[in-house]
Amino acid sequence: MAPITVFTARKIITMNDPMPEGTAVAVRDGRIVEVGTFETLKPWLDSHEHVVDDRFRDHVLMPGFIDPHLHPTLGATLMTTHFITAMEWKLPDRICAAVTSEEAYLARLTEIVEGDGKEDEIVVTWGFHRIWHGDINRERLNEVSATKPIFVWQRSFHEIIANDAAIRWLGTAREDLERHPQIDVETGRFFETGMAVAVAGMNKVLLSPQRYMRGLDLVKQTVHLGGHTTIGELAYPLMNDQMEWQILKLALDHDDTPFRMKMVPRAVQRGDLRANAEEDADRIEAYADRNTDRLFFGNAVKLFTDGGFFAELMQMRDPGFIDGHDGEWLMAPEAFETYARMLWLRGKQIHVHCTGDMGLELALDVLQKLQDEKPRFNHRFTIEHFGVSNPEQVRRIKDLGAIVSANVYYLHELGEAYWKKSIGFERASQMARMGSLERAGIPFALHSDFTMAPAMPLNSAWVAVNRIAESGAVLCPEERISVHAAMRAITIDAAYVIGMEDQVGSIRAGKKADFTVLEQDPYEVAPEALRDIPIWGTVFEGRPFPIRS
Repeated sequence: MAPITVFTARKIITMNDPMPEGTAVAVRDGRIVEVGTFETLKPWLDSHEHVVDDRFRDHVLMPGFIDPHLHPTLGATLMTTHFITAMEWKLPDRICAAVTSEEAYLARLTEIVEGDGKEDEIVVTWGFHRIWHGDINRERLNEVSATKPIFVWQRSFHEIIANDAAIRWLGTAREDLERHPQIDVETGRFFETGMAVAVAGMNKVLLSPQRYMRGLDLVKQTVHLGGHTTIGELAYPLMNDQMEWQILKLALDHDDTPFRMKMVPRAVQRGDLRANAEEDADRIEAYADRNTDRLFFGNAVKLFTDGGFFAELMQMRDPGFIDGHDGEWLMAPEAFETYARMLWLRGKQIHVHCTGDMGLELALDVLQKLQDEKPRFNHRFTIEHFGVSNPEQVRRIKDLGAIVSANVYYLHELGEAYWKKSIGFERASQMARMGSLERAGIPFALHSDFTMAPAMPLNSAWVAVNRIAESGAVLCPEERISVHAAMRAITIDAAYVIGMEDQVGSIRAGKKADFTVLEQDPYEVAPEALRDIPIWGTVFEGRPFPIRS
């Protein structure tokens, strides 16, 4: 039997209500033996060989942070492209300055095409948003270059804009593109299912093994920098199952990776217009045969209602959008109901991408039908993203036994922009209404949906606790949550959302010995300072992994 290692700390925050704090935790074979103090651990230490590791004596230990909705393949794909975004991004290999006007956007794009991207087969940028960057379309991109294929990925990942050279490079007949319901050749827009057509061609470059491995290494660094020990991949595969799985295993499935990843398959493959519910269910159930210690599938499946939030393609109830445009469905409502019923009857935990209040209404209406037809308890039907909602829908979520995994970062980056340009102040200021969830007693997690938000749990907690928009203004303080609720939302409640609460999420006997090591106590700093707490690193299954500067 291996000896016990006792980690000491200035404070151990367990997120386990019966024993909320400690100063020592005993670990053996990657699991927690007991947490408490040296005095309470004495029976174990008197009976077993042990060593004391006091490197954290001045630090605070928390359960390893969990992001239940993060996309490593998406991150790997985008982190090897050129970022042109309205917010500054700090990446492991570079800092991308904010670009906040149409003129500045086109200038930066031109600089890339004529500089860093000059020798590339195609130029791919990510981060465009019309509110900041204006009307970028096929013709504007042709003015930047008539010969270099340019693909502009919208901030949401749900839309691509291409110039003529890029459309020719794809090699798809124009008449086939024009027949697709979510491709507008005139403007060069490939959106939602139409985006899959563009990406299918782009993948020969974006998913080339060397480039993809480089991107996954950047994602690996990003996840560790955020203090994570568990993440959820919420919509596997992104594009190409066999290739993605092989490279994910090669890049992440080894002892040097300080986190594990639960994979949640998408019920319908991206761009599949001939989907068959039963065949898809058989496909996703077969994924479990691949499970390893670090990469594994469970009983959960991902469905979709409406379009991307950053793309302003969410489905909105009246009064809709200020400019009168309509959102999009990612799945036709009747197809969503068919899939949800089939998965419900198979006993699956269903995660549903919902961004607008109409998309949420569809999900709740279908859940109501399923509960009426075959009631289930502890089903954990999970609303993912939770962009725009109303108070009555929060009550329905509780009544139907659903839970929430929210991207609260929407409020920080988009709250004021959507107030002035998209959906008005009332609904924009109340997006991601986490305070209502806390008051209703609905379990919820915070996620990044990386790269839709930085993969930094303390940053998400900071937004949820303070509701500070990009300008520094506080939007709808009534929807702020407590620091304790925010800490639960990135630890034990995040574990609950992905069905792993018996393994991770709190520090107690029998669980995985996963800790995030902080320089300060999040309960003692000012709420406005939460995101600035330095992270020393993590302990993953009893093994320390420092963040090296």
